[in-house]
Amino acid sequence: MSERGVIGFAGLSHLGIIYSMASAARGFSVLAFDDRPDLVTDLSRGRFPVSEPGLDEAFLKHGARLRFTANAESLAECKLIFITLDVPTDDSNNSNLAPLEALIERVLSMAGPDTAVAIMSQVPPGFCRKLAGKLGSALQLYYQVETLVFGNAMERAIHPERYMVGCEDPKQPFPELYRSFLDAFECPVFAMRYESAELCKIAINCFLVSSVSTTNTLAEICETIHADWYEIAPALRLDRRIGPHAYLNPGLGLAGGNLERDLATVQKLAAEFGSDARIVTAWQQSSAYMRDWVLRRLFQFGLLEDAAGAELAMWGIAYKPETHSTKNSPSLALLRSLSGYRWRTCDPVARIEEAEFPLVRFCDSPLSAAKGAQALVVMTPWKEFASVSMESVLDAMPGRDILDPYRILDGGRCRDLGFRYHCLGS
Repeated sequence: MSERGVIGFAGLSHLGIIYSMASAARGFSVLAFDDRPDLVTDLSRGRFPVSEPGLDEAFLKHGARLRFTANAESLAECKLIFITLDVPTDDSNNSNLAPLEALIERVLSMAGPDTAVAIMSQVPPGFCRKLAGKLGSALQLYYQVETLVFGNAMERAIHPERYMVGCEDPKQPFPELYRSFLDAFECPVFAMRYESAELCKIAINCFLVSSVSTTNTLAEICETIHADWYEIAPALRLDRRIGPHAYLNPGLGLAGGNLERDLATVQKLAAEFGSDARIVTAWQQSSAYMRDWVLRRLFQFGLLEDAAGAELAMWGIAYKPETHSTKNSPSLALLRSLSGYRWRTCDPVARIEEAEFPLVRFCDSPLSAAKGAQALVVMTPWKEFASVSMESVLDAMPGRDILDPYRILDGGRCRDLGFRYHCLGS
C-alpha cells in the first residue's frame, strides 16, 4: 500500500501512537511527528509512554513501515495528515484546546494545497466548521471520530467497528488516498457533516453512560433485596432492544476522562441553546454515588475501626484494567478519602505518586499487598487478580473481609475459606 503515499500523523500522545501503529499494521508507510525529540527517540526504539496490549508486538512486526520524526517540515511529503494530539481536561472537565490549535496551525503551514487533513483529536461541536471557514478552499479538512478504549486500543484501532467522518459536504467523494486509507480497514464508513461527527462521539459516550448508570443502580438494589445481578444480566443481553454487547457490568461509576468531559459538553450546549440536560446531571450524581461504594461498605461493616493502627490492602490503582492511566481512578479517590489510614497496594502497570500518599506502601505482588491487612479491597478488575491463590491470601492477612465490587474473585471459594466476601450486585 505504500506506493499510494505516506500517511502523516501529528501529535504522539496515546491517540497518535496507537493510530500510527495501526496504520502501519494495515500496510501503510507512516510518518509520525511530535516536537519532543526525547519522545521521538524513545518511540523509534520501541519505548512507549503508554501501556496497551499488543502495542509492543505491533512495533516488532510492523515498525519498519513507521518513521518517527521531530521535524515538522517532513510532513510536507504527506498528502494525508491526521491530527492526533490528545486533548487534556482539567478537574472541572474543561478541555484545553490551545495545544491542539497550535499543532493544527503548525501542520497547516506545512501542508500543500492538495493535502487532506483529518482531525482525530476530540473537539467540541462547531470547531471544524469554524476552522474550515478560515481555511477556505486551501485544503480538504475532515474530522474522523476516534473510538479508542483504554486497555483495548490496539485491537479497536486495527479492527474498527465503523468509521464516522465529518465533512464540509458529505456528498462529495473522499480524496483518493483518504479513500484507500478508509477502505484498508474494511469497516463501514459513515460520512456526515462536521457537527454530526463531533456530536456522534459524545452521543456514543452518553449511551454508554446510560448503561453504566442503570446497571450500577439496579446492581446495588440487588444487594438490598437478595437478588443477584449476575443472574439478571444474561437475560437482558438476549433482549434485542438491549443486545448481547450491552455494558452490564457493575462498577464504581465513571472514570478516566472522556466520559465525564462529554457529559460536561452536553450540559454546556444545553445551557447555551436552551435544551434540557437534567438526565446528564442524574448520570453525574449516580457516578459520584457509586464511586463511594467501597467507602460506604467499609463504614457499614465497621472495618475502618478494626483497621485503626493497622493496614488495609488494595488491589488495583488504574481506573480500569489493561491501562496505566489513573485519571479519575476510584482507587485514588478512596485513598484520598481515607488518607489517615495505612495501605498496602499493588497494580500490574499503574503507579501512585508517593509524595501524595505517604501512608501508602506500593507492593510488587497482590499477595505481598495482602500481608498483614485487616481487609482487602479489589479496586481494578485485572485478570491477574483472579488467579491469585486465596489460600495464600488467607495465610497472609489476619482480616477476613474482602470487598470485590467487580466480582473478579470467586466469591463462593472465598466464603468456603472463611472470608466475608462482599460484592456489588449480589
